[in-house]
Amino acid sequence: MSSRIWATGALLSSFLLSVSAQLSTSCNPTVNATCPTDVGLTDSPFSTDFTKGKSTNWTAAIGTNLVYGTNGAEFIVKTKTDAPTLTTDFYIFFGYVEVKMRSASGTGVISSVVLASDDLDEIDWEWLGGNNTNVETNYFGKGNTTSYDRAIYYPVSTPNDKMHTYGINWTESAIVWSIDGTKVRTLAYSDAVGGKNFPQTPCKVSLGVWAAGTSSQSEGTITWAGGLTNFDDAPFTMYVESVKIENYSPGLNYEWSDQTGDYKSIKVLDTTTDSNSTSTETGTATSNSGGLSNPDGVVSGNSSDVSNTGTGTSGSGSASASASSSAQ
Repeated sequence: MSSRIWATGALLSSFLLSVSAQLSTSCNPTVNATCPTDVGLTDSPFSTDFTKGKSTNWTAAIGTNLVYGTNGAEFIVKTKTDAPTLTTDFYIFFGYVEVKMRSASGTGVISSVVLASDDLDEIDWEWLGGNNTNVETNYFGKGNTTSYDRAIYYPVSTPNDKMHTYGINWTESAIVWSIDGTKVRTLAYSDAVGGKNFPQTPCKVSLGVWAAGTSSQSEGTITWAGGLTNFDDAPFTMYVESVKIENYSPGLNYEWSDQTGDYKSIKVLDTTTDSNSTSTETGTATSNSGGLSNPDGVVSGNSSDVSNTGTGTSGSGSASASASSSAQ
């Protein structure tokens, strides 16, 4: 990917080195051996149609007040402290995530779809409100922010003005990002420092929007976000019509058997109960690309791989809707 890095990347990196990872974790199993197991998605595939209103399968962050209408869930930013966010109440262990949405406009306003794990593995879609022609793809392994050269931008037609369908097909061998059924980027396990920086542990899915273009942010964050946000132009609204999720390793729980953060160490726990007995089955992840997605990692449309058409940058923004920091 280095051949596609923007020429300005080296200049931006000096700013972004001071930007800390935005995501946090309540218990990181790679440093704490007593973390609880993760609750898995057993009913897969799973879908939410936000045009029908609120879903009980999502947890709203503190201060999140969503409006539901014909365009789905409305994530609204009116002030610099607004950061409406929804997160699934379950984890998936490899899978397919598809979001039909419209990003928020506004310089410095960041819309995001994020897969994030307990040890800070992360897969991102991010939209900069002042850029109505591109979307950013990004990833991080175990919260590693030693470099900011993983982000690649891809063209998309007026994402702030109309709905598009964004997909992430995540297996133990590769991650495929797609737009409206067309594959745009593929990251192989081996290309992420031999798998060391490859996201590979159970993740929750988050949807959110926040303002990175505020004076409380670092210079690097503001530069990445496109500049300061003019709140005289508020409100800024991200619309999410629907979400579809397929869990390639369905189970009641995921247990971290050691502190390596390696997918092979994750145990899939499945307990079934009937009137006569209780049995527990334990296995390891077996990912596939059936169900919602096809073997190319996209849902429909032209599945040709155009993963070399994006534009890279060493600037990396944050992936979730916290107003405290922005890059990973």
